[in-house]
Amino acid sequence: MRGRDKVIRLSSLARQAVQLSASRSKIKLGELIKSPEGAPLPTGGYFWSLAHKTEHVAGVVADFPIGMDIEKIRPCAPGLYRMTADDAEWKLGETVSDQLFFRFWTAKEAVLKSLGIGLKALSKCRVVEVLDDHHLVLSYKQLEFDVEHFYFNGHIAAILTHPAIEWMVQDTVLMANPTPQSKES
Repeated sequence: MRGRDKVIRLSSLARQAVQLSASRSKIKLGELIKSPEGAPLPTGGYFWSLAHKTEHVAGVVADFPIGMDIEKIRPCAPGLYRMTADDAEWKLGETVSDQLFFRFWTAKEAVLKSLGIGLKALSKCRVVEVLDDHHLVLSYKQLEFDVEHFYFNGHIAAILTHPAIEWMVQDTVLMANPTPQSKES
């Protein structure tokens, strides 16, 4: 698939991941709708977030505002580095690398998604501490957010942390029909 058809299919699969998260948490979700600006709206008192890339989709449900993102780790233009973080933020990491770039990018996107705002506020969301290879602390308008990273298959996923969040990676192979065959890993 290509273009719009591909995006529609990936979005549909990511929504299935949201439903799987709800099912695993024994939550019955209503319709997954978005605001006119594209932010996911709570349903039945639950918040949801999704992300998708060509190779992977992700979804989560929580009883608090939640955000997540997923990206393939790959080389990026220096301009994207400057747009994503300032010198003080880059100095928090041991070395500036594509992996660190995507840690910052996905963490900021997860925070902004949890707030229902888009990347327009990217420069106002700041990394304030790198705790280890899997945890960052970010701030936005004097609020602090803990973000956890998970690495798999050359990708990185970020999610706001909370005691109730558990990671699960589920491999799914799509056949010619849209019925997934899956196994947990």
